[in-house]
Amino acid sequence: MPKKKVEQNNSKVKGTLEGVVVSNKMQKTIVVEVSRFVKHPKYGKYYQISKSYKAHDEENKHKVGEKVLIVPTRPISKDKRFKVVE
Repeated sequence: MPKKKVEQNNSKVKGTLEGVVVSNKMQKTIVVEVSRFVKHPKYGKYYQISKSYKAHDEENKHKVGEKVLIVPTRPISKDKRFKVVE
């Protein structure tokens, strides 16, 4: 019986986040702010919540204000759990 070919789709990896670089003052590290909209349980109004993540940037090429894509990875330091993909 021949093995089936598994086609890979170019969908997002689980846990992938998109955000804006807010700081790049550390060596090989950037701070990315990820915003999302949440609906209030009682009143139904949508409001924006943002959270900051430290991400590993090996080449120090990302500047403040750029949109980046980060993916979860093994712990790199005390606070760094993400790596920049794009």
